[in-house]
Amino acid sequence: MFAWREYKNCMLSDSGLMDLIDQEYKRKVEENRRYIKTIAEVLLLTATQKQAQRGHRESEDSDNRGNFIETLTVIANHDALISEKMREKGNAKYTSGTIQNEILECLANMVRDDIVKEVKESEVFSVIADESKDLQKKEQLSLVVRYYYSGAIHESSLDFQHAQDLDAKGLSDKIIQCLEKYGLNYKENLIGQGYDGAAVMSGKHSGVAARIQAEAKQAFYVHCNAHCLNLVLVDTVKSVAEVDCFFTLLQRLYVYMTGSYVHQKWMEVQKDMYGGQCRELQKLSDTRWACRAVACRNLLDRLPAVLHVLEQISSEDNGDRSVDARGLLAQIDLTFIALLTTFQKLLGTTKRLSDLLQAPSLDLAIAVDLIESLYATFQEYRNETFAHDLWQEISDTAKLCNVAVENVTKKREQRVSSKLGGSHISCTIGLRRGDEDKNSFRQRLLYPILDCIMSEMDRRFSKSNCVLMNGIQALNPQSCTFLDKGQVLQLGDLYGSDQEDLTHELHQARRVVKRKMDSGAVQLGSVTDFTVFLEPYKEVFPDLFRLSKVATAIPVSTAGCERSFSALKLIKTHLRTTMVDGRLSHLGVLSIESRRAKALNMDDFIKVFASSHKNRRIQLF
Repeated sequence: MFAWREYKNCMLSDSGLMDLIDQEYKRKVEENRRYIKTIAEVLLLTATQKQAQRGHRESEDSDNRGNFIETLTVIANHDALISEKMREKGNAKYTSGTIQNEILECLANMVRDDIVKEVKESEVFSVIADESKDLQKKEQLSLVVRYYYSGAIHESSLDFQHAQDLDAKGLSDKIIQCLEKYGLNYKENLIGQGYDGAAVMSGKHSGVAARIQAEAKQAFYVHCNAHCLNLVLVDTVKSVAEVDCFFTLLQRLYVYMTGSYVHQKWMEVQKDMYGGQCRELQKLSDTRWACRAVACRNLLDRLPAVLHVLEQISSEDNGDRSVDARGLLAQIDLTFIALLTTFQKLLGTTKRLSDLLQAPSLDLAIAVDLIESLYATFQEYRNETFAHDLWQEISDTAKLCNVAVENVTKKREQRVSSKLGGSHISCTIGLRRGDEDKNSFRQRLLYPILDCIMSEMDRRFSKSNCVLMNGIQALNPQSCTFLDKGQVLQLGDLYGSDQEDLTHELHQARRVVKRKMDSGAVQLGSVTDFTVFLEPYKEVFPDLFRLSKVATAIPVSTAGCERSFSALKLIKTHLRTTMVDGRLSHLGVLSIESRRAKALNMDDFIKVFASSHKNRRIQLF
């Protein structure tokens, strides 16, 4: 009777046994796809949030099975399908470390494919590379590509690679292999390289830049401008002896004030003197000198409180702590206050440029303008008016801190030869530390510091490849040489443009730009704006549009790699040092390019995963 009823139902519904089997198979496939999507989304969430997926012990009797399993368990409490799949016996749960690596690789490759697709559509691109040690003491090479796409400049992280050979040949081979792996035509379309100033990277004859340019003729090397600015400040400290001592004392103050006993008093004194939110002294960075502006600012704002704390502790009978306080207190004199006020001003001006140079959307033409503007600012500081105003601030701060501004005994004024007017004397003979007045401060400290900064800027920011720099400036609407025929043609010659076609394009482009700007239809302020303006006319101005993309794609700094190293420190922590290089690379891409990762289509992921997932026990199609 049961068989008869089933037969009758099949006849009435016009469906057979194969149809029933097919429906059951489709239902099973849909459940499998939903389960794998859930696993992938949990892994994607933990990757973009830079959280560890696996636990130390993932067995069922473990109290903490790791973020991945614990998150799936929470989802299973509210989803019967996930709960059923996770309770299945055997090895079909798809939660093992091997499966996790496969899923992470598929997700990361989908992000990379999206980046590579944009780079190929843009045609021209630059490569930015830098290396850093992780907690496992492995050198990790970060590779970032910079390109123009859809009206904006992009700096996208492509990969982390374990660099076993740190010589120029090993690093250049690693970069080339990575570009070839992702199908990027570096020989024709690589137009720029951005590295720090290390000899292995920037060597003229056998460095990484020279070796890659031997393969890609148009890949010109650009020294990271943020590193250049950092080196300007480093060399300034080396050139002026008292400045070196000043920053050493600044670091000693930070170390002393962060001691447990002293720090408690420091908080109490701040609440009594200022109220509100207490401030902390900042640790000095050896690599980011512009960030020392915050350290100088915080100390200058709270200097009376610092002196009060030191005076309290120096009067206590507490051995080393009291002796250290007396030593620090004795060195905070008028010279220290003068240098603190000066560098709070100078580093504050420099920090703004340092922050701008690290912006991914900044093009090289604007970077040059900003550097020239900073140089002009330092030139303006070298005058009597600025020195007078700065000395007034120093005097006010000294009086607030009960530090003597003028000497009790009046000395005979030193007469300077008229031939030395406007110059400073670097010799320290006859000068005594602490014997400061406005003239002595100007001649002994302020002018030498400004002169050292400006001379270092002249030396480090003088570009050897003038044709490239002048050509990029000629594509900047704010430049006086905008669309200058000679400079644009020279730039076009570097990148293989047809000179006759480019001449005609320039003639027509000037007329179009003038007409649009006169009518107020467009406002062009940068090379990027000019590139966006040309994009609708790229069929009419192909060579000029390509040169504009080249100008935007030329790297300005290696800040993109530095940002990837910040993500590296959050991913490979002390509890995750056994992570293999492949997993680290995939997690790094998903974490850094989190916006792209979150926008991935999970149906497309199922197709990619199913095609690469061979001989498994789960059916996805």
